[in-house]
Amino acid sequence: MKASDIYSDQELIKQLPGFSNNYIETNGTRLHYVEGGEGAPLVLIPGWPETWWAYHKVMPVLSAKYRVIVVDVRGMGSSEKPLDGYDKKNMAKDIYGLVQQLNLGKIGICGHDIGAHVSFSFAATYPQATEKLIMLDTPHPDESMYQLPMLPIPGLDYTYPWWLAFNQVKALPESLLAGRMHLVMDWIFKALLKNPDSMNEFDKAVYCQAYDSPDGIRASNAWYQAFTQDIQDSKSYAAMNIPVLGIACSGSYGMLQSGLAKWAKEVNMNKIEDSGHFMLAEQPGKVAEWMMQFLG
Repeated sequence: MKASDIYSDQELIKQLPGFSNNYIETNGTRLHYVEGGEGAPLVLIPGWPETWWAYHKVMPVLSAKYRVIVVDVRGMGSSEKPLDGYDKKNMAKDIYGLVQQLNLGKIGICGHDIGAHVSFSFAATYPQATEKLIMLDTPHPDESMYQLPMLPIPGLDYTYPWWLAFNQVKALPESLLAGRMHLVMDWIFKALLKNPDSMNEFDKAVYCQAYDSPDGIRASNAWYQAFTQDIQDSKSYAAMNIPVLGIACSGSYGMLQSGLAKWAKEVNMNKIEDSGHFMLAEQPGKVAEWMMQFLG
């Protein structure tokens, strides 16, 4: 076995008894997903720069009560990386195809970061298939995104999100970073984790291997390049009549709360004080507890 094989889905799944790797053709693309547990269906969607492995600390707890399905979205991990289709409404259509083919009925859906965008779009586009929605730390793009500062603000405890702009550039990032993506990921995890030790070197290597190729960088950056379309699509979404839970760290709480208040009539919010953006790594027990309380 090659050294890199220890980070493959086939090896990772061995650390999660009761879960299995699966693939499905949906909406013209092939998605990888991991499934385990029994009960009401719960679909979990990760974000950048992670994969399904982002949920590995909460999956065993959640699978004791729910049928847990963690999806590598279009362009992520072992899923296909087509040249287009990365607007969140189309990626939600990918998930809807999975839900239909697996005969899941109405689902609980949870997303973090880019996965939160997809989850929100799913709930807004397919309310008949959505029981409850959970958003982790990130609201869906809207026009307020155009007002994000392009320079660090002196004296403000604020991590300037330069990667949102950098990832908009086509072709250059993959030319610069293929084989060196660990440099970006090390910076991101150090900056956005309150406790950097909460994500070990093995976990970081899993993510680096998933993204450290021209196609991996191109496809994941395409999620960002679709933001203008996502903002336009958001204008067509109706108010949500389903229960919504937002869980955010201190730095993101206000942004997520205001973002959800625009769209959902019933919003529950929880703040994780001792965590940065990657709460599934830093506070998995608290996140799982709040999710289960909300889902019932």
